[in-house]
Amino acid sequence: MQFSHVVTLAYPARLLVVSLMLTSSMIASEEMKYPLAVAVGGDGTVYAADRDLPGIWKFAEGRWSVYFQASKKFRTPLNAVRCLAIDHQGKLLAGDSATRDIYRFDDSNQPCPLTKGRVGIPMALAVANDGTIFVSDLESHRILKVAATGGEPSELAELAATRGLAIDKEGRLIAVCHGENSIVRISADGKEKTILVKGRPFQFSHHVAIGSKGELFIADGYAKTIWKVEEHNSPVAEIAGDPLKNPVGVAWNNGDLLIADPQLKGILKRTPDGKLVLLINQPSQ
Repeated sequence: MQFSHVVTLAYPARLLVVSLMLTSSMIASEEMKYPLAVAVGGDGTVYAADRDLPGIWKFAEGRWSVYFQASKKFRTPLNAVRCLAIDHQGKLLAGDSATRDIYRFDDSNQPCPLTKGRVGIPMALAVANDGTIFVSDLESHRILKVAATGGEPSELAELAATRGLAIDKEGRLIAVCHGENSIVRISADGKEKTILVKGRPFQFSHHVAIGSKGELFIADGYAKTIWKVEEHNSPVAEIAGDPLKNPVGVAWNNGDLLIADPQLKGILKRTPDGKLVLLINQPSQ
């Protein structure tokens, strides 16, 4: 049975009414366990990285299914999948700390390693228009650059505990980190750094998605908040509190903001009219 739970959240300047659609089991699917990241393909397919499956789910034609089932044996591909991205050719990329690598899925939906295990703990991915892959390595506290075809990563920038990456319309990298300053913009060659948010206003920031007007949407797990940051402005709570439990991953699906929340064991969708719904299997026809 399905029901609707409506929550009204108060903000300093406005009210946001959030409608959460849940199954009676309170989860997005019967088997999703700990989704950490979400990405959307060009055809609208939604992919979710599930750390405890372990593996990757896909949502297509109104149904969740396992896209790739990883082995539960450590040091096997995607045993500890942590981040996702779509590359310049529409292929799915996944970062895995169990094998210290980035994988691209081929036409047979099989993961192909790109760096021969030369990335320590890949926490976030972003892809430039030319296919260059940027990955934050939580182990080395570096942002690395990998050619579209793979190979030896090179260092782009040193930045402490970067957990979110995105690329803006000018091709610059947006990095959300846990260092001295929370959001830093980096040029594609790594030579220029601009602090966008000084200090550490977030409790525990994770992934970032860029809106249509260049605004940033940042998942903050500890604060149970999705923050919005517009240029030259301080972070503002866009969505806060229930139903969010531990928002980690964010991505856009056209005008809908998708949020991966491992404590909810599912993917939430915030529609343009402000409603928040859990992405669940649609009834069979």
